[in-house]
Amino acid sequence: MTRQTVLKKNYEELDFTDDFMFCKVLQSNENLCKELIELITGKKISRISFPEKQKTIEMTADNKGIRLDIYVEDDKHSVYDVEMQMTKKTNLPKRSRYYQGLIDLNLIERGEDYRKLRKSYIIFIMMDDFFGEGLHLYTFTNLCKQIPELELGDEAEKIFLCANGTADDISADMKEFLDFLKERSTNNKFTKELADAVDQVHRNENWRLEYMTRYVRDMDIREEGREIGESLKLISQIKKKIQKSKALEIIADEIEETPDSIRPIYDLIKQYPEKSAEEIYEFMDNEE
Repeated sequence: MTRQTVLKKNYEELDFTDDFMFCKVLQSNENLCKELIELITGKKISRISFPEKQKTIEMTADNKGIRLDIYVEDDKHSVYDVEMQMTKKTNLPKRSRYYQGLIDLNLIERGEDYRKLRKSYIIFIMMDDFFGEGLHLYTFTNLCKQIPELELGDEAEKIFLCANGTADDISADMKEFLDFLKERSTNNKFTKELADAVDQVHRNENWRLEYMTRYVRDMDIREEGREIGESLKLISQIKKKIQKSKALEIIADEIEETPDSIRPIYDLIKQYPEKSAEEIYEFMDNEE
């Protein structure tokens, strides 16, 4: 299978719901980005700014970091993370919590006063109704269990926008935007401008090259991960059979390999029986 057939989509097929297109359209059109955030949050914003393009937050080299799709600040220092989430996920609430925590840690230096934390909005745009209640828009803040009308006041808000909701809970403009996501329809000024911006990205040859380069790189990473996984599986199979005192030739026959092809692994496991499959693989990789 060639890389061309492996690509999730050709560049010409990308639309606004694809992560790459979503980022390019909003990062290169500040007014459209501001209008979308205003539409989702229901608040007016004078202006926004992009501290970084597709901001990456990684607290230490060993910790799991995140790359935010759209990360902006407004003129009142509120921060917004807008994520296009078209693939089904089962961990969105925990993911939103994780994003919130890393964004907060990124906003203040160690030892600084917590009052420097800013009002923040974590926004997920998705197709399906994750919560199954029929709403298009779910907004979460921290409330008191004993007194539900008492809000914690930590100024952290999480919003989930679901295109396939069924309730009559959104404005006409929001409905037009969700129809644009679902059907690519352009029945108002905002959606027509979004469609025009998508066309502009399609015509940008530098971004076409960036898209191809990024996906070739990602495929290389996935292929490397697949090869490592297959190697570890093979080492584990051989290790288990050696523990049952099976000879090299019998092991090769049972796993449908040749004795010569698995002899290096066999010899290493015999030499270092206490080592795990991962340690054996690392030793082989270093030897290469």
